[in-house]
Amino acid sequence: MVPKPIKGLFKSKPRTAVDVVRQTSELLMWVDSSSDADRGPKREEKMEELSKLIREMKSILYGSSEAEPVPEACAQLTQEFFRGNTLRLLIICLPKLDLEARKDATQVVANLQRQQVHSRLIAADFLEANVDLMDILVSGYEDPSIALHYGSMLRECIRHQSIAKYVLESHLRKFFDYIQLPNFDVSSDAAATFKELLTRHKSTVAEFLSKNYDWFFEEFNTKLLESTNYITRRQAVKLLGDILLDRSNSAVMVRYVSSKDNLRVLMNLLRESSKSIQIEAFHVFKLFAANKNKPADIIGILITNRSKLLRFFGNFKLDKEDEQFEADKAQVVKEIAALEPRN
Repeated sequence: MVPKPIKGLFKSKPRTAVDVVRQTSELLMWVDSSSDADRGPKREEKMEELSKLIREMKSILYGSSEAEPVPEACAQLTQEFFRGNTLRLLIICLPKLDLEARKDATQVVANLQRQQVHSRLIAADFLEANVDLMDILVSGYEDPSIALHYGSMLRECIRHQSIAKYVLESHLRKFFDYIQLPNFDVSSDAAATFKELLTRHKSTVAEFLSKNYDWFFEEFNTKLLESTNYITRRQAVKLLGDILLDRSNSAVMVRYVSSKDNLRVLMNLLRESSKSIQIEAFHVFKLFAANKNKPADIIGILITNRSKLLRFFGNFKLDKEDEQFEADKAQVVKEIAALEPRN
């Protein structure tokens, strides 16, 4: 009698989190060194295996419909991922991956920014030592095929204050052009990153704006607030209000509302046909009116335009009642009505 084989005796052991990262890294190295001319079944097979491995990393980190993520496996994966050069390889090779693998890779990178190992965000340590990766992610906005994936990764990386500081200081100026790119999806993504850079880390933003005040607001006014694109203007005036009304930017706000050029830009926005732009512009304009130390030229402009402004605010109403808005408007009207020329 022939003995029955014991089921599962020679089954391969499931891959550990460390194995998954190592094998991913090996395949990424192969992808990086191979040329696009290397077509054929062997390449297809390897690319398919790579997609499978990236998907496996995602399911270890996020869990699945059947199982929650296992903290120990997540920690092992995170350590192994940042021990070597897997992040660099993943970013460099992303354009060569198919769409699904790109999406999975983006989610993997996002999750790893939040993974703590021994109470440390080791992603931040790695990125601080490899800040040039941010240069690659930012330049992704110049290629519509990868812009949204790189943009999403970039926003996750700037969760770390030191990385946001690097991107602000090295790359912010480029965003004034990226926001105006003709591809709507890419320009919207760039605008989302721009907003995140200027609102997430309060102390870093306040320091950056104080040091770079002149060129920053010159570009902000001319390229965004005075843009011919309605969506750009609407998003920019909303963001301006968020920046200036944030307490940590109080010194920047005082400087902004002391400029007659800035006042003219805001008064033009109040005249827009779009109600949403008018409302956001009002939230900034009220800061000029409330300034107790208005320079003489600001007072002069407000007095010259007093009757027009008072008439405008008399008819300026929201679609639904808002007590705070009405109180703010009443205060602005009171301030403008009481103005007297300064000798």
